[in-house]
Amino acid sequence: MAYSSPLRYSVLALTLVTLIGCSNTAVDYQHNADLARTAVTDWQYEQQDAVELTQLTQLIAMPKLTSLVEQAILQNPSLQQTAITLQIAYAQRGVTTSGRIPQVNAGFNAETNEESDNYQADVSVSWELDLWQKISDEVQAADMDIANEQAVYQGARDALAANIMRSWLQINLQQQLITIETSRLAVLENNERFILSRYRSGLGALEELDNARTSSAQTRATLVDKQETLAQNQRNLGLLLGQTTAIEANSEFPTVLQPLASLPDQDLARRPDLQAAYAAISAAQYRTDVAYKALLPSISLSASLTDIANSPSEALFTSPAWSLLGQLTAPIFQGGKLRSQIDIAELNTEKAYWAYQERLLTAVNEVDNALGQEKSLARQQLHLNDALTSAKRSEANYQTKYRQGLVDILDLLTVQQQTFDLQSQLTQATYNRLVNRIDLGLALGLGITTDNAGETS
Repeated sequence: MAYSSPLRYSVLALTLVTLIGCSNTAVDYQHNADLARTAVTDWQYEQQDAVELTQLTQLIAMPKLTSLVEQAILQNPSLQQTAITLQIAYAQRGVTTSGRIPQVNAGFNAETNEESDNYQADVSVSWELDLWQKISDEVQAADMDIANEQAVYQGARDALAANIMRSWLQINLQQQLITIETSRLAVLENNERFILSRYRSGLGALEELDNARTSSAQTRATLVDKQETLAQNQRNLGLLLGQTTAIEANSEFPTVLQPLASLPDQDLARRPDLQAAYAAISAAQYRTDVAYKALLPSISLSASLTDIANSPSEALFTSPAWSLLGQLTAPIFQGGKLRSQIDIAELNTEKAYWAYQERLLTAVNEVDNALGQEKSLARQQLHLNDALTSAKRSEANYQTKYRQGLVDILDLLTVQQQTFDLQSQLTQATYNRLVNRIDLGLALGLGITTDNAGETS
């Protein structure tokens, strides 16, 4: 295929101008993202008694809990939808890759008139040469889409495992709070009986009996509320597993290890959300290259095999006619459409970069917050333990003084309520600290992996 020298020079000039423009305007956002991540050199808080871990399930060494995580990975509806989205990304890559392969189409046509019957069979082959690696860039962008969806799926798995662990601890918490409220109610009912006995003996006032009954009734209402909350938490855990059956758990908190925060670059690099955001930048940059290369000329080849005959058997390529065509096309004027598409692609790439920046800042903030919470909650537990020890001594003293008639019932009820309130606060603080360690594990990029046998680690 030949064309005139002026046309050849025009095409070459257009090619050079476009390539030069592409190289001058492109910004390496991936490199900038790497610099932003490595700029974080240390965390704000130091740790004590932290353990180096690689998996979320190592935080709580409980085979039953690990088994629930494995079940959820197979049955959780939301996670399965995310897995299907990943499969769609793989299929979409197949569609993109097909552009590299010649396209073959076949047809058969029959026409009948008064004089004769005509039959026509044809086979056409078309192929666009990937002269500027445009299709290769589209395939690379599809690969980055797959990497993005893989990271999203991994993040969904990690979040699901963390939610199951949190739900387990929530059930532990509610059972312990129910135990505390049950003990509170037993003490209040015992007070009520003692006051009633004194009242019948003429030693107490009716107001004391009413105050005692008020406290008992209020505690019963609280107890009913916490029992329903426990039932809801058990059902919610079952929902995470993809079932409607409530899941029971032990009342005692399990041991939850504190994960070690090492170098920020290592911790942040293994976070699925940052991996997904990084892949999105790469995909957008490849699509920007595709938009630039749309300005370049394209070469396509096509061949057709055609035969016309008076019968179907003769039309099936008894004496076919071949035709071969080569075509060179170059965009000249499209009303600024291609340039606008380049602008859109570049803006999408920049947007993906800033989305990565936002995710990076959030990730650093999550780690620092979790490390700070670990220290704060540890101090809270220490102070609450001291307060509870003092409250128990005070309660014993007030109990003795009340029986001796030295204090009234309101003073005793106040001290007793304070003791049980402190027990509840200490239990809640313990729960908060254990859940915070799970949050810290997620923030540090700890996840779950599945081996070939389907076991989760």
